[in-house]
Amino acid sequence: MTAKLRAAFMGSPDFAVESLKATYNTCEVALVVTQPDRRGGRGRKLIAPAVKQAALERGLPVIQPRKVRSGKLAQTLTDLNLDVIIVAAYGRILPVSVLEAARYGSINVHASILPRWRGAAPIQRAVLAGDRETGVSLMKMEAGLDTGPVYDIARTPIGEFETSGELFDRLAKVGGDCLESFLRRFPDVPPPTPQDAELVTHAAMLSKPEGAIDWTQSVTTLVNHVRGMDPWPGAFTFRAGTSIKVFGARPSRHDRPEQATPGMFVAADRDGVHIACSDGVVCLSQLQPPGKRRMEARAYAAGRPFEDGTGFDPPAKAAS
Repeated sequence: MTAKLRAAFMGSPDFAVESLKATYNTCEVALVVTQPDRRGGRGRKLIAPAVKQAALERGLPVIQPRKVRSGKLAQTLTDLNLDVIIVAAYGRILPVSVLEAARYGSINVHASILPRWRGAAPIQRAVLAGDRETGVSLMKMEAGLDTGPVYDIARTPIGEFETSGELFDRLAKVGGDCLESFLRRFPDVPPPTPQDAELVTHAAMLSKPEGAIDWTQSVTTLVNHVRGMDPWPGAFTFRAGTSIKVFGARPSRHDRPEQATPGMFVAADRDGVHIACSDGVVCLSQLQPPGKRRMEARAYAAGRPFEDGTGFDPPAKAAS
């Protein structure tokens, strides 16, 4: 019987938990490295990363270094006599000294079909761009940002109205399954394939202001925007200068009135609130006013009726 690989695992959020499980199922996990606990929630209590919680449930040793470039982490990993380091959404750029601290180096579980969507937000960027397919790549890590050669890719279609949050959950499982199958064969696998530099796209981190809706865009772009920003930072628009979060966008069955301007209210019915845009009408199924929970858009419109010729603020007014 072949001896298990001796591995360290580096990861932090929910997405990485399935990859930790895969590593635990196939390797001797000598150490789990994750981000420090952070304060969050209304009570600002310390919250442990999801990977830390999952590791402790399995009796695995955990460290949470505040610095990764001091040399201390690299030395800790080197002293463990590791075969491989598995990295999944750790949350920091790692120095070469860490990446090379194991016999076979480090392997990253990256949520895109590399070289498309290198960077911090590959899932959201794929949804925002209207991609029909995405996946998880197992990449040999090197100094550049997601530039290393790729061992394996697991592909999956993106649902027409699938949100970033829903895709996160699915890709976490896809990544875990792909990694577990790979680690059962590693290191007896073909060498990784270099990425095609001409096909590179970059997935910049999202910011809250990016959630703002521009009603002068097309139906398709707006639908992709709303689902791509769900759950964070959330797509939002303004009504009389007040920010309102928007969820569940679909193409509307209503025609765009000739006199309608982008952002203008068209109708409210059982499907939601229907708003004009550049080339048609978008239906919004849920809205969230400030300080409130999400509600059905039709309930919002019943309690806060739109007068004829009104709607959501145009971009220039919203930004002012």
